[in-house]
Parts: sequence; C-alpha cells; structure tokens
Amino acid sequence: MNLIKHYINGKKVEGGDRRGNVFNPAIGEVASEVILGNKEVVENAISISKRVLTEWREITPAKRANIMFNYKKLLEDNANEIAELVSVEHGKTIEDAKGSLQRGIEVVEFACGIPNLLKGEFSNQVGSGIDTFSLKQPLGICAGITPFNFPVMIPLWMFPLATACGNAFLLKPSERDPSSSIKLVELYEQAGAPKGLVNVVNGDKEVVDCILENKDIAAVSFVGSSKVASYIYQKSASFNKRVQALGSAKNHMVIMPDADIDQAADALIGAAYGSAGERCMAISVAVAVGDVADKLISNIEPKINNIKVGPYNDQKSDMGPVVSKEAFDRINNLISSGTKEGADLIIDGRGIKLQGYENGYFIGPCLFDKVKKNMKIYNEEIFGPVLSIVRSSNYEEALNLVKDNVYGNGCSIFTRDGDTARNFSNEANIGMVGVNIPIPVPVAYFSFGGWKNSIFGGHNAYGMDAIRFYTNVKTVTSKWPQGVRQGAEFKMPTLGWYEA
Repeated sequence: MNLIKHYINGKKVEGGDRRGNVFNPAIGEVASEVILGNKEVVENAISISKRVLTEWREITPAKRANIMFNYKKLLEDNANEIAELVSVEHGKTIEDAKGSLQRGIEVVEFACGIPNLLKGEFSNQVGSGIDTFSLKQPLGICAGITPFNFPVMIPLWMFPLATACGNAFLLKPSERDPSSSIKLVELYEQAGAPKGLVNVVNGDKEVVDCILENKDIAAVSFVGSSKVASYIYQKSASFNKRVQALGSAKNHMVIMPDADIDQAADALIGAAYGSAGERCMAISVAVAVGDVADKLISNIEPKINNIKVGPYNDQKSDMGPVVSKEAFDRINNLISSGTKEGADLIIDGRGIKLQGYENGYFIGPCLFDKVKKNMKIYNEEIFGPVLSIVRSSNYEEALNLVKDNVYGNGCSIFTRDGDTARNFSNEANIGMVGVNIPIPVPVAYFSFGGWKNSIFGGHNAYGMDAIRFYTNVKTVTSKWPQGVRQGAEFKMPTLGWYEA
C-alpha cells in the first residue's frame, strides 16, 4: 500500500498516528493511505517556515520573479505527470485535469510580474520638505486549505502569490487527493524556492483547527463548502487572522428566447456535466425564459445521451466518476428527492455500470425539468452531474431567481440583446457574471470570488485582490531636518502642522 506522507523542509516525513484512505474512484478501491497530521506536525512545519522566512523576505522581488518563470516552465514540462496524479485520485479525465492545471499556471504567470505588483505609491512635498510613500510588505506565514475538486489549480491560486509577496506558506490539501499538491511543491523547490518555504501537512479537521489556532499564522485561504467556510472565517477572526474563505454555489444560466439555442445548449452541457459537475462554477440551474424550455430540451437531450462516461484513462471519456462513495450516495439521494417532490426526471443517469469498473462511483448525466424553488435539488449544491431546468415566464422573474438565491458565486445569461445583457450584468448580485459564456472564471489578472454566502472575508482569490490579501500596507511620512529645532507638539498633526 502506497503511503502518502507530509512534505516538510524538502522531505517526505511521517507524523501523526492516524491514517486516511485515498480511493481510486473509477474502481471504488483504496489506492493509497495518507498520514493525517496533528498539532506537533503543524508546529514543526511552522518552525521551519519561520527560519526560512527570515532570509526569503529579503530576497528581491526580481529574484522571486525569476523563480516563478522557472516554475511555470517546470509545471508545463510536467503537465502529464501532474494530470495523472490528479485523475487517479479524483477521477476526472486527463484533459480536464490538464485544463485545471493550465488555469493554475496562468496565476503563476501573473506572479511573474511581482516586481510591478508590489510597487507602492509616492507623493512628493505633501508638506514643506515632507514626502509620503507606501510599501507593500509580507504578512509572515500564510496557510491554504484546499478542496478535493481542484487539487492543483487552487493551491496554485494561493502559494505562488503568497510567496512571491515574501511570505512563507503552509498547505493543507484535501486528504482525498493530496499527491498532486505535494508534486507542485517539489517542482517549486526545483525552480529555486528554498526548502521549507512551502510545507505540506496532510490532515482533516484536527489539522485545520491547529492552523486556525496557531498564533504564528497570519492569514488563511480556503475554498470549500459554505458551512466550513463560515466556520473558518469565524474561528480565524477569533484568533485575529486575515481570511479569504470561498464557499458553495448554485450557479444559474438564464436562456432568453432570442438566444442562439445551439450555442446555449452546447455551453450548458459542458458547464453542467464537465468534471462530473464537481466544480464550484458548474451550471446546475438553467432558467428557461418564455417558450424556450421545450426547444432547449429537444436540443440538449440527444447531446446529453451521447456523453461518454468512463474512467480517466479512456481517451474517449467526457466525464469520469464522482470522487467518493459518500458523494455518490449523497447525489443519488438528492436525485431521488427531486422525483419525490414532483420534478420531471427526463434523463436518469443512475445505475450506470461499466465493464471492469462495476464498483466505481459513476453517475451518468441527469436532467430535471419543471424544477421549483422549494425543491431540495434547487436549493442545495448537488456537486454532481445533475442539471435542473426552471421555467420562467419573463426576464424579471428569471433575474429574481438569481438574486433571491443564497449563493452568489457565478451566473450567466445567453441572449442576443445588449440591453438585456447589460441590465443582467449590473443587477445580478453575483461575483462573476458571464454573457454568452457559461463558466465566467476570470483570467488571472482579475480576481475570482463570489458574493453572499459564497464568500466569507473581504478578499477574492488571485489577481490584485490576492496581492492585497497577502501583504500589509505601510505608509511612511518623512521629513529631513534642516538644522532648525521646533520642540515638541502635542496636538493632532494637520496639513498646517506639515507646513510649519
């Protein structure tokens, strides 16, 4: 049995008495065991980070950028191996794994510009002989707690930017698929990052709580469910930590009567069923406006039936299994609840069996019609290959569905009308909006983040928001004496005081 260890100070090390199972979801069998850490392991990693940090924060931004350029090249050169590690433990297809890696590489590419990104501001002569300037300085040690669905993309949102800003980093990947995250850190050290700058501690809630309670960790980044995001946000705040915690989603796509139905249907299928629906940006609700529902269903139904479900190592597979038996059971139970509550299950992907993979966690694409707001499948994040169609009589009703939902991660509208698209973009209380784009994940030099219960904390992921998250701003006001001593002043400094 392969044993997955922690990665600390450039070495794979043991630590902690408990073990967890890492499954190959295509066959439903344990592929590896992972060591689950404890407080001692976390504190050991942090002590190493503190030693490395002393020198790292003095490294010039230009030198850090050079390491990032090397790292980008290594990630590209090792893409096949990284994707294989993801697919074996998560189940997603190789091409899907490569695509998620590429989105992470784009953030590394953004970090290559760190000398420019860390520039401060300067104002000359704010008062007589007085100048003011600002600096962006590192926080110290930061931590990332990442989810199972993107075990390389989301760590690459975090530690490259955090360390480029001059911080050290502690990564706690999902215990379901940790191998690819460890590989990322190994390659970062090959690129020139010092050993111990980024350490990986595997674990579950015990390790998470150790991270949140540790006084030497200044900031925590998290992506996962809203329930856990809220917990991390509140507990981190009680320990005076900076937090960015991204949570759950229920993403809607509004299809207007004037939309290109072929384009909308193709976009909807990929957005709903790609990666077996295990994406926080997956479209799980299609809002069909006016008379568009029947036309949409007749277009997508044959296309859904042609989706090839299979293991990651079958190059013809469009979609793999879900990640675990727990996820498999939960999704099947939600599908059953939909039929019991009166939704029409047009395509039922349950019960799929593949020769040689009979015990795998496969669920075929499912399509519901006539879903209502009070149904469980509408209100809960399914995180599986299930698409719900909600029929709306007009645009205002469709917009209100988006606005009334408790989550605000992403949404999109398909229309040929610019006025409608502009109104939707302005009025939707959602963090990321697509116009004729189903999954509006921003490029790396913007930022990723939702609204409402999809985020906790004041900062989004990557882009300039991440630079602000991983740095403190210091403002310096300076005056060089010219030989005249004025004595002490006890009143609040004002512009007049500066002018004195």
